[in-house]
Amino acid sequence: MFEISLMCPEDRVEHLSDALAALDALSVSVEDADARTDAEQALFGEPGMPPPKEGWQRSRVVALFADEPLAREAAALLQAQDFFSVCQVLALAPVPEQDWVRLTQSQFAPVDITPEFWIVPTWHEPPAQARRVIRLDPGLAFGTGTHPTTRMCLRWIATHAMPNRVLDYGCGSGILAIGAAKFGATDVVAVDIDDAAVQSTELNAAANAVSIQAGLPDRADGVYGVVLANILATPLKVLAPLLCSHVAPGGHLVLAGILERQADELMAAYAPYCSLAVADREDGWILMTATV
Repeated sequence: MFEISLMCPEDRVEHLSDALAALDALSVSVEDADARTDAEQALFGEPGMPPPKEGWQRSRVVALFADEPLAREAAALLQAQDFFSVCQVLALAPVPEQDWVRLTQSQFAPVDITPEFWIVPTWHEPPAQARRVIRLDPGLAFGTGTHPTTRMCLRWIATHAMPNRVLDYGCGSGILAIGAAKFGATDVVAVDIDDAAVQSTELNAAANAVSIQAGLPDRADGVYGVVLANILATPLKVLAPLLCSHVAPGGHLVLAGILERQADELMAAYAPYCSLAVADREDGWILMTATV
């Protein structure tokens, strides 16, 4: 395989990406050319919302082609286009042969939630100090234990007594539901709008020898001693009445996927139903909880 690296301004990113796709690129990625420098720009967006920008002021576009002739032909055709006048080809280079499985595995080491509670991929041995372990490999659904929002939710689970009934709303990989089951919950329901997430949760639950009822959102019924939702701020605000209606009297609501600057928005959205407070924070993200 062969790779083309190109530089372009923000207003040409979409044109260039579309052109590369039309020229049979196997993949196209866009990066901040100033990443890891003082000029680096952070772009944040949420599902269902328009992207804040198409790219960065100085965007590095990388396209992968099946072979060198295709890559060189694509580079030549691009340079003949009017829109390319403010772009440039940085490099054409072969992609080294790699053991992609080993490379991927090397990026996922065991993750400690507490000194005795760990998330461990199946290709690793659990650390000697681990007393509770969730076996989980990276997959299509969100939740491997590496993101701050997931870690904060799991820390909360590990440091609170679990009731019999727990609801994981927006379960992704099912990691929070599995964690609740590992810490004593006996009636755990995990729901998601994505069929792939439901399937992932079922497979991960079986791999961890815990019983979880996974399904689409209508699978959630009645009230639960703990309701967990690690999604994002916008859907959490929309779901406020629904999530609170599933919390049993005296039960706990645990919300994540919230940036520190969004705390006031969430408090206002949930004010008619409960009093949210920040319970944990990590790397710009917060965990918010309430007793209903």
